[in-house]
Amino acid sequence: MNPAPPLAPDAALTSLLAFWAEAGVDTAYAEAPVNRLEAGRRRLDAPARTAAAAVRGETSLVLSPVGGGVGTASAVAIARDLARAADSLEALAAAIAAFELCPLKTMGARQSVFARGRADAPVMLIGEGPGADEDIQGQPFVGKAGKLLDRMLAAAGLEGEVFITNTVFWRPPANRTPTPEEQAICAPFVARAIELVDPKLLVLVGGAAAKAMLGRPEGILSLRGRWSEWTGEDGHPRPTLPTLHPAFLLRQPAAKKQAWSDLMSVAARLDRERGSP
Repeated sequence: MNPAPPLAPDAALTSLLAFWAEAGVDTAYAEAPVNRLEAGRRRLDAPARTAAAAVRGETSLVLSPVGGGVGTASAVAIARDLARAADSLEALAAAIAAFELCPLKTMGARQSVFARGRADAPVMLIGEGPGADEDIQGQPFVGKAGKLLDRMLAAAGLEGEVFITNTVFWRPPANRTPTPEEQAICAPFVARAIELVDPKLLVLVGGAAAKAMLGRPEGILSLRGRWSEWTGEDGHPRPTLPTLHPAFLLRQPAAKKQAWSDLMSVAARLDRERGSP
């Protein structure tokens, strides 16, 4: 019996295979199944863990380029050395202003925006980053959202009881959310501010701050109102509560009830921490 003649190549199939080969695909099947959902979840979790690790003073950080050949991990290490050398909030503010390795500093920000409020406050609020008004005035939470925050703090009996800062100290372009790398680079300064103020409670204002500080991937609507603990290099755990950002409340007034509940929880927790009857 004569062997069957070879099949004529299908032009469309040949073209498709050539395309995939050019793209680097050299096998049709893997030897083991891949859980794509789990891989995607790990990719989503990694940025939050990176920023949280930087705040706690850990060194397992990504090595993406920042500028001038300096990677994120190197920038974090330099920031940590500068932060540790600051023995006062004034010295820390000066170190931040002189710091050159956060990419946000070269993206149009007028100045660094560090903090406002009582230097020995029992409650420390940490937001996302400066906006346009903050960039002009050099203080956090001074625009419409900040004015709403101040009114809510006063109504909750927390006026004069807070120190306010952000996860980054320069305004992101167009008020975008800071990247995990930008937050990680600024994180040693945030951690040092917590050590210097030594608050009894931390309040994380908005999803970007909550994810960066806690290393959690969930959205703020899931995290808000749930107490946890944040522990820095000093090993001192501090009760920590995420809450809604006042800018969100301006867009969604119905959510003010939830934010008010959070502030009532903060006020009650502060009374307990102080030993009030």
